Amino acid sequence: MFKVFVITYSMYGHINKMAESIVEGLQKAGAEVGRYQVAETLSAPRNYTRNGYSNAPRTQHRCAMVKIFVITYSMYGHVNKMAESIVTGLQKAGAEVGRFQVAETLSDEILAKMHAPAKASFPIITASQLPEADGYLFGFPTRYGSAPAQMKAFFDSTGSLWQKGALAGKPAGIFFSTASQHGGQEATAFSTLPFLAHHGIIYVPFGYKHPHLFDNSEVIGGSAWGAGTVASGDGSRQPTQKELEIAVVQGEEFAKVAKKLAA
Repeated sequence: MFKVFVITYSMYGHINKMAESIVEGLQKAGAEVGRYQVAETLSAPRNYTRNGYSNAPRTQHRCAMVKIFVITYSMYGHVNKMAESIVTGLQKAGAEVGRFQVAETLSDEILAKMHAPAKASFPIITASQLPEADGYLFGFPTRYGSAPAQMKAFFDSTGSLWQKGALAGKPAGIFFSTASQHGGQEATAFSTLPFLAHHGIIYVPFGYKHPHLFDNSEVIGGSAWGAGTVASGDGSRQPTQKELEIAVVQGEEFAKVAKKLAA
């Protein structure tokens, strides 16, 4: 049994009417529902009825073993370095980890001109493998505040899964690399939400669960949206110890959420 609060503001009643059906669906799924409205800020507030529900404590979730796929695109290695710490955190929390990379879309000739090193040896993920996992942590560098074409091409290959709703209800998180401190440490993750939403995948933000995110004494990648590193325009800056520590905690915290959802 789990408890869900349905919280509304409805001036003319339309939202409250919709909420009745939301409550009905929650209760059909076995949820205990608390029904609330927010305070009115206008004068002469309308009087809305408020349904009363018991405040019974939540039942504890049983411990569940979960499999998490860590899926990356990393041209110069920064994201793969961050992924190592993500994997460490997941394993510390007791998750089984599958490590993958998406397929490259650029030719060897273009990659050579971009001075890209040889690819890591992780297996190439295919869309058909995604249902095998209980959750996903996607890592990639930014391209103008959004995912690179290689990751988008992988996302675009999941159409058959979308048609079947095969990924609905599974959690996902995001970590990233940007050239500068203000080059997409939030937007890169934010712009990926439509893909998750259309699949019904549950986005799990990191929040401010590590004190390094409050440290303004130096440049530190990461945000409430996920762990991150700042690579510099020429790629010369490598993930720092603080950035890697943030990534470990993201892996741990994500595994905890995935276990609750799988219980």
